[in-house]
Amino acid sequence: MKKTDPRPNGKIQGLVQLLFDDIPYSPEASRAQEKIQEALSEKYSQLCRESSEGEAIDALLAEYGQLTKMAALAGYTEEQALAWRNSGDAAELRPTKKLMWKQRRRTYLAALFSMFAVEEFAWMIYNAVNVNNEFFFVTVMFAVFGLLIFRRVKSIIKTEREIGGTKYDNEAFAYLRALSDKYTKRLFNSIALLIGAVFVFVGSELSFYVFGNSKSAELKENFFSNMMMVQIPLLLLVKNIILHKLIQKRIDLPERKAARSYGIFITLFSLVYWTGVTLFIVLAGSSISYPGNVFLGAAVIFALIVLVLNMTVRRKVTFKNLVFNAKRTAVVTAAVVAAGGFTLLNRETWYTQSYINSVPVVEHASHQIDYDEETGVYTITSSTEDFKILHLTDIHIGGSLYSYSKDMKALKACFAEIEHTRPDLVIVTGDLCFPLGIMSMSLNNSAPVQQFAAFMRNTGIPWAFTYGNHDTESLSTLNKTELNEVYKSLSYKTSGNLLYPYVQPDIMGRNNQLIQIRNTDGSLNTGLFLIDSNAYTGEGINVYDYIHDDQVDWYAEQVERMNAEAGHTINSMVFFHIPLQEYKTATELYLQGSDEVTCFFGENPGDHGGITNDLVCCSDYPSRMFDTALELGSTTGFFCGHDHYNNASIEYKGIRLTYGMSIDYLAMPGIEKETKQRGAELITIHPDSSWDLEQIPLTSIT
Repeated sequence: MKKTDPRPNGKIQGLVQLLFDDIPYSPEASRAQEKIQEALSEKYSQLCRESSEGEAIDALLAEYGQLTKMAALAGYTEEQALAWRNSGDAAELRPTKKLMWKQRRRTYLAALFSMFAVEEFAWMIYNAVNVNNEFFFVTVMFAVFGLLIFRRVKSIIKTEREIGGTKYDNEAFAYLRALSDKYTKRLFNSIALLIGAVFVFVGSELSFYVFGNSKSAELKENFFSNMMMVQIPLLLLVKNIILHKLIQKRIDLPERKAARSYGIFITLFSLVYWTGVTLFIVLAGSSISYPGNVFLGAAVIFALIVLVLNMTVRRKVTFKNLVFNAKRTAVVTAAVVAAGGFTLLNRETWYTQSYINSVPVVEHASHQIDYDEETGVYTITSSTEDFKILHLTDIHIGGSLYSYSKDMKALKACFAEIEHTRPDLVIVTGDLCFPLGIMSMSLNNSAPVQQFAAFMRNTGIPWAFTYGNHDTESLSTLNKTELNEVYKSLSYKTSGNLLYPYVQPDIMGRNNQLIQIRNTDGSLNTGLFLIDSNAYTGEGINVYDYIHDDQVDWYAEQVERMNAEAGHTINSMVFFHIPLQEYKTATELYLQGSDEVTCFFGENPGDHGGITNDLVCCSDYPSRMFDTALELGSTTGFFCGHDHYNNASIEYKGIRLTYGMSIDYLAMPGIEKETKQRGAELITIHPDSSWDLEQIPLTSIT
């Protein structure tokens, strides 16, 4: 049985260990080893005063070279010394492992129930303060988890009492000593982790509420949805405390006192550190744009400090401070990086919320908006002679810390366009968000959508949109079905200004809708079709989809229905994201100088220094959309986005094909520094269904 004590002379320690090597561990033998070591050290010191160190060692070996003689020096009898060697009743490795695994399983359950109990306790306090009907239910759940914890801990204690004073053979002792090291180290780290997590969690949530002008309902939602940030460290701490105590009860190691002192030190240090960080944020107040970033930076520094302590001070309280297993380390590191990276990319962040909360209502005309529950068609009856539509596209909100500054620029650009034009309706033709992993450092397409919806809700302007190819990427947090539900939860009945249909036609696409514009006298003026150009075909990387036949048929049916109602051909406009192939045809004809097309404004910069691949980035698959529109004679304007730099408006075969000026600061490399392509278009519809189109470059208003 080998034991370590940093205090005695190394030679004496080695001599004692040599004689105790084949002695099973028992509390009596452990205490005897310490006493013998102390007695020999004292005797060695006496001999060294009379002779050299070498002579002193020789004298010790000659007089006390046997266990029984060493025992006698420490005050033990020969019978006691011989009893220590009796290994007949010493527990072996296999049963020790089996019993320890049973205790560990109970411990994991107790820790897991503790994690759930904390959440129920928080809900219980919340419901008690707010006098909610759920108080009784959460109280019962808290009591249930408390009972489950009590039963598991009781079983653990009972088992430990039954095996108290057990001897362990050398293999079993080495196993327990390794576990002692492991759980001692984990205990210290979990103390630091929990204290840091509590301060970061509570501080971030409260600072968001205090400095970010968040509403109490948002604070509650964020608090309970992010509570796992504290629950998991709590689970680890409870688990490590129990297992640390179990090992300490079974084997008495001389590092126990030092470990207790280090545990107190790491606790006090963590509390002082995070209290200081919190006080700094409180004193700095509103001068910090996003306090959560300060907590994040402080957490990184704190982790580095704890790592240094682990490498230095902690080695004094463990048998082996660092145990390196290359394969395990590689696997765990890869798993942590992958899981942590994926979790981080999927995390909802709200860095722009402070700005969004400050966005004022934009003065605009008020119109009557009606919704047909059966067809999903919105009807806007104008209260003014002219009706103005602001066309925005490719906003590309990333929603991550990395994209924060660019997201702010995008939202401020949108507000500048809205405030300048004061439209009656805003239509966004796709790519509102950009959940594209490392390009935006986010896969989350939920938070950006909710943030833009909140932004528009604060402006008070009604808005609608079409999906783009980036809104529901393959790895994004929400798929098209889930995102549809989010949009419905944010739509007109809730927000009063998002015109998103609660029912949609059973055709291809994530959202296809019709918004009817009526004149002040109620007569039908214009039909606005918002059609999903879909995203990718799935036949390769970035193989763009198109507007399918069933979508075109639905469009034709709606045009004919409106014509029948009005008794004449109704004017209509179609909004989508990915341009039709006719955009490419018309652009090529224009560049060739053909008189078949007329360019009203803007430019198609072609390869733009190699940034875009084609003149027009359309699908390789033809759509019947353009030909059907020609045949029906209703649609006078198509509006799309997608190409970012293209912003030309060209008339081809009597239909105006317009690219929206993009807002994008994030998606295209280098586009943040470009300016001339950024802006919007203002469509003004007159009572006779004629319309004007004005390009509003952002540079012209800021």
